[in-house]
Parts: sequence; structure tokens; C-alpha cells
Amino acid sequence: MSVAIRVALATSAMGRRWDVDLPRMVAALRERGVDAVPVAWDADDFDWSQCAAVVIRSTWGYADRWPEYLAWVDAVAAVTRIDNPAEVVRWNTDKRYLRELADRGVPVVPTRFVASGEDVVLPEGPFVVKPAVSAGARDSARYAEHHHDLAVRHITALHAAGATAMVQPYLSRIDEGERALVFLGGAFSHAMRKGPVLTDVGVVDNDRAAHPGLAPHEPSAAELDLAAAALAAVPGQDTHLYARVDMALGDDGSPVVMELELVEPNLFITHSGGHGLRRFTDLVHQRAVAG
Repeated sequence: MSVAIRVALATSAMGRRWDVDLPRMVAALRERGVDAVPVAWDADDFDWSQCAAVVIRSTWGYADRWPEYLAWVDAVAAVTRIDNPAEVVRWNTDKRYLRELADRGVPVVPTRFVASGEDVVLPEGPFVVKPAVSAGARDSARYAEHHHDLAVRHITALHAAGATAMVQPYLSRIDEGERALVFLGGAFSHAMRKGPVLTDVGVVDNDRAAHPGLAPHEPSAAELDLAAAALAAVPGQDTHLYARVDMALGDDGSPVVMELELVEPNLFITHSGGHGLRRFTDLVHQRAVAG
């Protein structure tokens, strides 16, 4: 009698509560004969080496324990397959990767990174302040030009917490929606559009909805081209199990990358009409068998 391949879907206490895709992924993998188990990434009593593969899914909240999280990723990668790979996780969890994308000619939201001790130069017009390591718009806020002192206090607080701050202009066309293009195994799967997140000026609200007004989106050719260019700039040779490219329209109407999500993004599988879940399940099974 053959033994089922074990695959762990790494999550967290927050993921267990809010990740609506997780139970569907687990059920679909089990229907394929995979011994799929959701496990918190920081579980003390789980042996990751007994898994044919570990899929990082909803390890939400990792930014508060970033060094510990990276150490866990490296430890798992040393004993089994992890998707996405450790080098990609390390690169993508620090938003300074946006500078690398820009250097590669990929259009991104203009971003200035401000480390502790560096001069704070704020842009003209409305702008956004956020930490370089964060997820779900945590510790982020939108400011008007006259909020200079308030923004500096925000940046100072980020530095005091050991974070590098990032400053970006607030896109004038953001009300037309942020686009999230999901790729599975390197192939485009589906896309969503959501309303702007930072709607309140001068307010850090970590309880705000991360995906307001979520709706299906048909990406333009320019958006698909931009996503392909961004993914081509990611280090490493392996095709990523999953990727989400978040973008919005710049002032001239051309799309620009806001974030490249390769670690634990919401993949909106429940909005993919069934094909996203089938594609995800097939890929996980194939990769686990291949080792």
C-alpha cells in the first residue's frame, strides 16, 4: 500500500482565522491523494523534514518577527522543498526590491528609502509612508503635503522600531483601483481589482480592510506585460509556484508596480472560477512528487 505524499501548507494564527482559501486548498489536495496539513509556521512540535514539500500560504504577521521568520524559512529549505524558495522569500520580504526592479527598467511607484540617521526628504503633493518590511498596509499612512511634521514623527517611530521607512507619492489615479494579477507556475491565472486602502489622511490604522471593494478584473495588455517584466527580474531560476503582481495606474495612465507578492499573498482562489484551485493543486502535487 502506497503512503500518501505529505505536504504542509504553512499558515499562522491569523491565517487560520482569515485565509478563506486555505481549507479549500487542503481539501482539494486531499482529494488528489495528498496528505495535506495546514500548520502554523512557528509550531514547536511539527517535523517539517517529514514533508515532501512545504508551501508558504498565509504566514501573515511574519513582519513582526522577520529575522525569526527568515531563519525558519532557511531551516525548512535545508530539509525539504519550500515554495516559494528561500532566496526569493528573503529578497521579497524587504521592499527595497522595488529599487532593483526600477534599476532593471521595470516601472514602479517612485520610492525613496529612508534608513535611521538619513535625512528625511518628503515629496511635493500627497504621499505615503510605510515600513520596508510589512504586509497588509500595516504601519502605513497617507499624508497631505502640509502634514510634514506628522509624517516625520511616523518615520521616526519606524526607525525607533528598527525599520527602514519608505516614502512614495500617493498616486492621483488610485481611486480607479489597484490591480492584483495572480500567476500560478509562471502562467497568468486571474486578476482582481480593489479600492484604495489608505483612504484616511494622516492615520495609521492597522485594522483597515486590506482588500476593499474586491471585484474580478480583466487585465490590459500593458498590465500583463508589466507583470511579466517584474517577474523576469526576480532572482533565481526556478519558476515560482505562485506570484501576485500588484499595480495601479500612474499619472499618465500607464500601469506601475506597487508591490510584487511572492511570499504569502492572498491569491483570491475563491474568485478564480475553479480553474485557479485546480491549477494550484496540480502544481503542488507535481512539485511534491518531483522533490
